[in-house]
Order: sequence, then structure tokens, then C-alpha cells
Amino acid sequence: MIFDDPIVAATFEEYQARVASERRLMAGGGASANRPVSRDDLLLPVGPEVGSFLHSLVLARQPRRILELGTSYGYSTLFLADAAKRIGAQVVTMELADYKQAYARERLARSGLVDVVDFRLGDAVALVEADPGPFDFVLLDIWKDVYLRCFEALYPKLSEEGVIAADNMIDPATARPSVRAYRAAVKAKPDLQTVLLPIGQGIELTVRWSAENAKL
Repeated sequence: MIFDDPIVAATFEEYQARVASERRLMAGGGASANRPVSRDDLLLPVGPEVGSFLHSLVLARQPRRILELGTSYGYSTLFLADAAKRIGAQVVTMELADYKQAYARERLARSGLVDVVDFRLGDAVALVEADPGPFDFVLLDIWKDVYLRCFEALYPKLSEEGVIAADNMIDPATARPSVRAYRAAVKAKPDLQTVLLPIGQGIELTVRWSAENAKL
């Protein structure tokens, strides 16, 4: 188990139980108490494989400030916050829906990780633009049609050797037009190097790097 703290591990198991419950619900037609279930009702997590990868990456890279765009219900926040606590870092997580943020905050508080998380509520682009930066590690896992705008806002504030991990670069197929626009914008920056990893639903890992760095 990636989580050493049994309380954090217990919270993770709660999330996994919710994932299993939602899968059964959707398999049965996606109705709860005679009410259709919307995407906003669902956890839609990165999954344990991606979560573990992000956790390991944070421990290896030792970022000081971690930005998460798209808290949702806090599944990935748990992985980021646990790693951040181990290295003395801070997670800044941004979410538009107050009820999702409240759910995430409650679980992070129960897990003893809330002190390393700065919860921010509102439009992600506006929130990023208002933050002076820098950001050393970014998880981009928000609605795909705003990936490009979020990237344009955060790029000037990405630190030297900073990392962006963008989720859902392969699936779902419906998001591919937005994904292509994001990937084209990343590739247009001469100081960014990027690679697509077949982990989960596809993670694009981008590092701010330049020829000057390579000479050091």
C-alpha cells in the first residue's frame, strides 16, 4: 500500500468503495432514487495506478508548490497531499463546485492532511491568474474544454524544471478535440519537453526544460 498512515489508507479505501458503488449504479442504468445521475454526481477518479504514479513523482521531484486544477471530490488530492506532507510541500487545489470542495475538505481533514492543502473555490483560469506563482508541479484534471485556457494561464508561472501532468490524454474519445488543442499549445513552447504515457486514461507529462539547462 502506498499510504503508510492507516488513517489515510482508510480514506483511500472509502474512495475505492464509492468508485465500486458508482460503477454498479451506472451498470444498472445510472439512476438513483428515480433520479438520473449526472457526471457531476460521479467521482470520476484518476484511479489508483495514476494516483500512485503522481505520488511517486512528487516524492522524487520534491516540488515546493503543487497545483491541482480540478479538486472534484478529492481523490487525487489525497495522493498529492500525502506526498506533500512527507516532503514539506503545499498543495493548492482549485474547484468550481462548492459541494465537491466541501466533500474533499472533510476527507482530507479526517486524514490529517488538510494543513498542507490550500483549497480555492472559483473559476480555475481566474484563480491561476490571480496567484503570483511559481508552481513546481501541476496536475491538470479539469473539464477538457478549459485545458488550453488553463495551460495559457499557468505556463508563465511554471517554475524552471516544473512539471505538468495532464490527465485524460487518451480517453475519453469525446475529449480528443480539446486534447489536441492542448497538446499543440504545449508543443509550440520551445522550453517544454513532453511525453504521452499510457497510464490510466493517458497522462501527458511535460517538463519545463531548455538548452541552457542541458549545458549545466
